[in-house]
Amino acid sequence: MALANRYPYVLATLNQMRGVTRLALIILALIIAVPVAPFDPDTAAILARCLAISVIALIGWAAITAMRIAAELYLRRFSIDTADNLLARKHLTQVRVLLRTADVLVVIVTIGAALMTFEPVRQYGVSLFASAGVAGLVAGLAARPVLSNLFAGVQLAMTQPIRIDDHVVIENEWGSIEEITSTYVVVRIWDMRRLIVPLTYFIEKPFQNWTRESSSILGTAMIYVDYRAPVGVIRDKLSEIVKASEKWDGRALGLQVTDARENTLELRCLMSAANAGNAFDLRCEVREKLVAFIGQELPDALPRQREEFSAMKDGQDDAAEQPKQIRRKLAKNA
Repeated sequence: MALANRYPYVLATLNQMRGVTRLALIILALIIAVPVAPFDPDTAAILARCLAISVIALIGWAAITAMRIAAELYLRRFSIDTADNLLARKHLTQVRVLLRTADVLVVIVTIGAALMTFEPVRQYGVSLFASAGVAGLVAGLAARPVLSNLFAGVQLAMTQPIRIDDHVVIENEWGSIEEITSTYVVVRIWDMRRLIVPLTYFIEKPFQNWTRESSSILGTAMIYVDYRAPVGVIRDKLSEIVKASEKWDGRALGLQVTDARENTLELRCLMSAANAGNAFDLRCEVREKLVAFIGQELPDALPRQREEFSAMKDGQDDAAEQPKQIRRKLAKNA
């Protein structure tokens, strides 16, 4: 408990290295015991090879564990729970993507080193290097999806078109980046669905990133009113609604007539918020309260359809109808 209270990082490191340390002690004990044990030469050779493979696996496991500990200690300096978390998301994305790429490379190197301890495999390796043209072409075609995603992951970590917790619009779906793996990205859609997208998608195809440079964002709400609507009164009401909302960050506010259609005026309400979630809620709040205000206080400003009737045409129709009515009455009396 004293170590946990005074040196929490040291305790966390020791806990993660516990499995590696136990395996290392077991392998060390076997390395010491096997040479002095009464085994025949063939059995001793098999055990020695198994111990060599175990040492290689131990080194790979220790390398992966050490990288994860270093990444965790590095990320402790950044908090993603703050409002302005752009720098934290940048480092979190870089470290996670590079860590997964490094894990894959360490596993490949470890397996390759373990296989090279066998003499037949080593001979095949020399033969493959001698005929590297055909073998390289076949291996490249077979591993193209894996390698393309691997290189795309490194490129994403360096250039960072997306980061953890970025708000994006992809395939006409709005959501946030939940996880970036070595082969795909998990996008959490606003209705809690998950969209799985390969890494290469973010390199090869366009998409919208709402939080690329900053978490703050501008939101708009469109209101359609009649031509007789008092735009100044509606603008003042918008200012009152937005300034009273806790979701407004105080950067931008305005109302403009952005279009004059056949029957209505299009009013664009512009407002700013600290993040995309607040912007969406603020847009809904403004839309709801403005529509209620117009309906209650400015009913003449509601959109309406107009029709025009010609009085002369109506009089002509009535004059043409009168002789018909007289003839029907005469026929009835007769």
